[in-house]
Amino acid sequence: MGIGGRVGDYAFKAFTATLGATTLYLTATFSVNLYRGFVWHNSQTKFDKQDAKEQAS
Repeated sequence: MGIGGRVGDYAFKAFTATLGATTLYLTATFSVNLYRGFVWHNSQTKFDKQDAKEQAS
């Protein structure tokens, strides 16, 4: 295996490492955004219920 083979191996390793890091980043940000969405939705539901009670009174 010559120098071209080594360059290709390193390029492939760098590419797969980048894909792995990107996958971890996207998984983490998706999880955070999903959590924030649930929190937002829960607070909106509580606000709507509270608003409905105030209008009924």
